[in-house]
Amino acid sequence: MPVKTVLNRNAPPGTVPVKIYTDDIEPKAMQQLKNIAQLPIVHSHVAAMPDVHLGKGATVGSVIPTVSAIIPAAVGVDIGCGMNAVRTSLQAHQLPDNLKALRDAIEVKVPVGQGRHKLISARESACKLLAPGVDRLFSKHPGLLKKLHQPQKTWVTQMGTLGGGNHFIEICIDESGAVWVMLHSGSRGIGNAIGQHFIQLARRDMAGHMHNLPDKDLAYFSEGCQNFDDYIEAVNWAQEYARWNRQEMMKLVLGCLKVSLPKFTLTTEAINCHHNYVVRERHFDRDVFVTRKGAISAQRDQLGIIPGSMGAKSFIVRGLGNKESFCSCAHGAGRKMSRTAARQRFTRKDLEDQTQGVQCRKDKGVLDEIPAAYKDIDQVMENQSDLVEVVHRLRQVICIKG
Repeated sequence: MPVKTVLNRNAPPGTVPVKIYTDDIEPKAMQQLKNIAQLPIVHSHVAAMPDVHLGKGATVGSVIPTVSAIIPAAVGVDIGCGMNAVRTSLQAHQLPDNLKALRDAIEVKVPVGQGRHKLISARESACKLLAPGVDRLFSKHPGLLKKLHQPQKTWVTQMGTLGGGNHFIEICIDESGAVWVMLHSGSRGIGNAIGQHFIQLARRDMAGHMHNLPDKDLAYFSEGCQNFDDYIEAVNWAQEYARWNRQEMMKLVLGCLKVSLPKFTLTTEAINCHHNYVVRERHFDRDVFVTRKGAISAQRDQLGIIPGSMGAKSFIVRGLGNKESFCSCAHGAGRKMSRTAARQRFTRKDLEDQTQGVQCRKDKGVLDEIPAAYKDIDQVMENQSDLVEVVHRLRQVICIKG
């Protein structure tokens, strides 16, 4: 489907259009998009993906190209959050009838929620590569140290851990019966600290100009200032940490499968993609910083991952390189109600009914992640048929959440 809605079609000077790939968008998210479109740093237009919904600072599901500037709150605090997936040579019939033992084994190897590794079992090789960068960050910005408990240990012991919220590890089956491992996580506590720290610095730097901003969370760094350069270094480090975090978790999960399942190989290249990040790209004849907040890159022939909610199907896709979307697509189903609203509306019985056939938590602690709290993933996919083509359809059989 093409763009469904255009805000500011005849945009006044100083305002850019917003191109939206869905009709399903709540008024508060619409207002956030309008606010972003007023910023003088935005190039060409703002794109809103089919899973768009209200976010903090900027709209989740938005793609924001900026000229010589970056909005830290648009990148957010879960810097580098994204997906990793691999297909194995295993077939569905090789999985045990009862998957509880396999789920338990994975949860032992990969700390979830507030869990972390002990120093003795930390993912040492990945951390060694990242240590010089974080040492520079702590030296330049000692304020970061105050945002983490035991900061020098936290980022090390959280490497290879899942976290909570909507982060997950899944075992899935595709249309041919092949077994996949898929997981979703980001830069953990250190990424959150970096995000918070630089959002505050951006507000401080723009203190004299805040009255010109439609939302204080849209404060930005302009290229050439000290904090801009430091933020680029910090966000790139956090994005790399997130990539390694997913890679290390994947090793741990595959190790669990090797212990309890028949011998297997990996039969396709691993996909490891961010969906909360900023990167320098060229669009509409201009070099810009593209912030994808809840969106993935969908350059032509680029593989990506679009997960549904727990209990719903997910997709491996190939990008079509659509210029109007800045070569982007949705990052998932997208919430249609807040976590609080989901807890108030649904019961544990609802959760059990909606996750039938999936080995997962079914307690009140994950009630806010119930499938009905999310948009229909099939509709999301239909709305972005101009952005991606489907390569594989996956259904979950195990879903692990924090």
